[in-house]
Amino acid sequence: MGCGRCIGACNFDAIENTSGNSNQILCEKIAEYSLAVLQNRPNFHINLVIQVSPNCDCHSENDVPIIPDVGMFASFDPVALDQACADACIKQPAMPGSQLAEHIEQGCPGHDHFGVSSQGTDWTVTLAHAEEIGLGTRQYELIAVK
Repeated sequence: MGCGRCIGACNFDAIENTSGNSNQILCEKIAEYSLAVLQNRPNFHINLVIQVSPNCDCHSENDVPIIPDVGMFASFDPVALDQACADACIKQPAMPGSQLAEHIEQGCPGHDHFGVSSQGTDWTVTLAHAEEIGLGTRQYELIAVK
């Protein structure tokens, strides 16, 4: 998500906040560390897009899901997978009574559910940087399996 809450939640000081642009740096480092782990290794990725919370899972405070459950996604390309999941989430209606629905009612602009839920963050930085460094591509073909 790029909110940076993991910086404050880390009990081991594995991540530190040294500048005002720490969210962008954090997002880029997530992509770089993912590349380091996956490079030259066989890998396959599965995402379950269910109970999508308005806030990062790093912190315990959260609210009801912001969108209905979408389903399961899988790919050999982690960047394409995350892009497909994000696109599917953004197409969903806001759940009534959710933080997202409240923000939309208050006039938050845009159609990016994650940007509306966590204002001041840009989750796309991670995927753009991941594509730039060769972790994968944001292009995908979605094949629905019933």
